[in-house]
Amino acid sequence: MGSMIIETEGLTRSYGDICALKPLNLEVPEGEWLSVMGHSGSGKSTLLNLIGGLDRPTAGTLKVGGEELLGRDEDGLARYRREFVGIIFQQHHLVPYLTAVENVMLAQYFHSVPDEAEARTALERVGLGHRLKNRPSELSGGEQQRVCIARAIINSPRLLLGDEPTGNLDHKSTVMVLELLRELRLEERFTIIMVTHNQEVAAWGDRTIYLDDGLLVREERSSR
Repeated sequence: MGSMIIETEGLTRSYGDICALKPLNLEVPEGEWLSVMGHSGSGKSTLLNLIGGLDRPTAGTLKVGGEELLGRDEDGLARYRREFVGIIFQQHHLVPYLTAVENVMLAQYFHSVPDEAEARTALERVGLGHRLKNRPSELSGGEQQRVCIARAIINSPRLLLGDEPTGNLDHKSTVMVLELLRELRLEERFTIIMVTHNQEVAAWGDRTIYLDDGLLVREERSSR
């Protein structure tokens, strides 16, 4: 583990009178796989959205890659999301009328110039070289999630965020997706932050933090 890729101090997010994330101090070393657990409404997704630049904090500091994220305008945040972060959601968010390779190229469209050869390579890396021309309805849940992983890594992010990425998958597909992420992390050297409600999924990480009612209540190292 090298330098810290994420450093927060007093990071807070309130919505009116509701404090979704109470002042949080957190450091994440470059290359770590951090699992985030907690019941519904504990602040997990709020934290992920702040780190992903999808939401703005109410107070505190948030440094990613050594740079303060809070001072960035909308264009700056959009550039950060394009160039620094890859996100995998529980819902696949694939465009139904596009093929797998076209869905992956869509991520490039917002970043640079779509390149079908690069998109093909990304799909081959997630084991879908034989499914390039299939539409989402022709793919299993596990295959759709692998398309999402290909789309998330196409722009070589330093930070990969997962919001319950295995939440809709059966056990076999869940293990396949987690093994793939572990393999890609070693090759690409990105940091993973994954929100999950599943203790078995969380155990794939190096460390798990537990949130309760917006507070970080404990953390533990994985024994894997």
